[in-house]
Amino acid sequence: MLYDVTNDNFDEIVKSNELVILDFYADWCGPCKMFKPVFEAVSSEYPEIGFAKVNVENANRVAAKFGVRSIPTVVVLHKGEEVFNQPGMMRDGDLRHLVDQYKTL
Repeated sequence: MLYDVTNDNFDEIVKSNELVILDFYADWCGPCKMFKPVFEAVSSEYPEIGFAKVNVENANRVAAKFGVRSIPTVVVLHKGEEVFNQPGMMRDGDLRHLVDQYKTL
């Protein structure tokens, strides 16, 4: 499932999904725009996993919680605990590999 994260709904999204893949972005960010279709395509292949887009301007407390200073940044949460945090774009194969790596935890 693909979510749009806000400061208010973040905790509920994390509680309702054992594994959450977060994409921190901003609308003005060029690399974020290029990563968006990759993130959305991969998210559609894993309906059992929570994928969430986090606009750093609208969900600034969530971005601050994870120390996001560069976008795009991908963060993986397993049972609410951060297990991966990487700034920069990812290719679709790399994102799939990341999801496959953590979905078996």
